[in-house]
Amino acid sequence: MSGVVNPAADPAAVPAPRDDAAPFHRALAGYAPTPVRALDGIAAGLGLGAVLLKDESDRLGLPAFKVLGASWAVERALREHPGAHALVTASAGNHGRAVAHVAALRGLSCRVFLPRRALAVRREAIAGEGAEVVVVDGDYEEAVARATAAGREPGVLEIADVGEPGGPPEWVVDGYATLFAEAAGQARYDVILVPVGVGSLAAAAARHGAEQGVPVIGVEPVAAACRTASLAAGEPAAVPTPGTAMAGLDCAEVSPAAWPSLRAGIAAAVTVTDEESAAAMAELAGLGLTIGECGAAPLAALRRLMGPALADVRAATGLGGGSRVLLIATEGRTGG
Repeated sequence: MSGVVNPAADPAAVPAPRDDAAPFHRALAGYAPTPVRALDGIAAGLGLGAVLLKDESDRLGLPAFKVLGASWAVERALREHPGAHALVTASAGNHGRAVAHVAALRGLSCRVFLPRRALAVRREAIAGEGAEVVVVDGDYEEAVARATAAGREPGVLEIADVGEPGGPPEWVVDGYATLFAEAAGQARYDVILVPVGVGSLAAAAARHGAEQGVPVIGVEPVAAACRTASLAAGEPAAVPTPGTAMAGLDCAEVSPAAWPSLRAGIAAAVTVTDEESAAAMAELAGLGLTIGECGAAPLAALRRLMGPALADVRAATGLGGGSRVLLIATEGRTGG
């Protein structure tokens, strides 16, 4: 199914966003809020009041939002373990590069575990940050297991964006709150579309949306709709992942740390195909915006939402003529 309403949505049950990461981020060298861009032609064509795009194609010198979560999680981890000398993580690409980048800035070594199907250009980007890249003979979840094992070594910290509540998985969500705090000061919007993946960014969106009274719609690849499956199961559930060009969303299950916020705070979910994401990328490129597959997915979902098949999702989220929609474009071109 391309779109489902979440009957368990309960904004009152969503944890409030934390704001302690924002001052830390503002103090980082090179920090600046990423822009919110008005896509007026798209809004007019869809009969919407506004379509706004939070452009994360250049965040602290990296082509994705992930460094917000990674930098704050590393900061918190080092406060608790100041003697650590190395970081490890698993990634589909952008998170690993962000952790490697932060490790280099803080004088730490770094090892990043990638699934077998991670593209060579993503491996090279992580290695270019000075990290050791380990390609596992398996999928993303196998990479996570390998990173967790490595994180038990003396002096080594695992900076995971997926896992049980508490520690780095929760700190990553807290770090992403900076993105939404910025957006709230930049524009007015009444619906948010956000990519899901393991769910850490979507959890931050859900917390922001619940606080602001703004419905949040999660966007997933058809080939990796783990949040939709988890909702149907009533708990985090694994799905087969045959592969998707939206590499950062190629996840078989949501993070347990993110799940409570996803369960209560995501009003609906929409799935999109690789072809739809590619078409949205091309559309944004035609507007002079260099956005990658995952970042373009919310625009693809918005186009699907405004079609006749998803009237129930529009009704449940209040999406219609005059709506001001915020798309979270999570990445620039990162190599596939």
